[in-house]
Amino acid sequence: MKLSDHQKNHEFLICVDSDGCAMDTMDVKHFRCFGPCMVREWSLQEWEKEILDRWNEINLYTITRGINRFKGLAMALSEINRKYCPIEGIEALAEWANNAPELSNSALNEIISKRPDEAVFKKALSWSISVNEAITRLPDESKIPFPMAKEALEFAHKYADIAIVSSANLDAVLEEWEMHGLLAHVDVIMSQNDGSKAYCISELLKKGYEKDKVLMCGDAPGDLSAAEKNGVHFYPILVRQECASWHEFISDGFTRLIDGTYAEYGEIKKAQFYKNLGE
Repeated sequence: MKLSDHQKNHEFLICVDSDGCAMDTMDVKHFRCFGPCMVREWSLQEWEKEILDRWNEINLYTITRGINRFKGLAMALSEINRKYCPIEGIEALAEWANNAPELSNSALNEIISKRPDEAVFKKALSWSISVNEAITRLPDESKIPFPMAKEALEFAHKYADIAIVSSANLDAVLEEWEMHGLLAHVDVIMSQNDGSKAYCISELLKKGYEKDKVLMCGDAPGDLSAAEKNGVHFYPILVRQECASWHEFISDGFTRLIDGTYAEYGEIKKAQFYKNLGE
């Protein structure tokens, strides 16, 4: 299922995000892992409810949904610094999150080696590691696909190649999709290990797909941006309307892609997507 081994089998290609799109795992990871780990790392228990509510707004329910974890952390801590208590080093963390060419644990390790006296970077790395560990401890019953997602993939796979294009960890994607039998309807898997979503789509296009016959299914602005950067279509899985979105994909969206009438429909779906996230 590696890109290097993938050969084009159909004219059409469906790219599918994992967390919050095919898999109902985004909310639980933020509810139980990302936000709570931040509260513990920075000892914010005094304002826990308000802070966790705001964390979820930033990362799940507004136009910044799906933002990189370190950008989300810098945004949240900057607000906490203004509203609740001082966060030492927040300006340095925000500057790094907004301007660094790579945002990852390894990139944090590198900056820690160069700026060992700035504790905020060590705390950000400790938080990120704690988040990853907390995610691995989530029970299997919390890692499930959205209703109709499997059915949609099975339907589309009869006529199109299917690629997972996710910024999640590869091992987590493999585990979650295999657990529920979704991998049977997938031809190639691309994750954070392979690069950005925009880069992954650009590499898939090199397999010979025409841009007008490629569709990116996603739930976050980053998915839309990745599609637009490559000139391919976008189909939104709307927050809190995931089952209906997948049902419409089967009944209308995929059909329009196949018959070449997706463009106007896609603009309508894009407007619905922005409205759903409060824009």
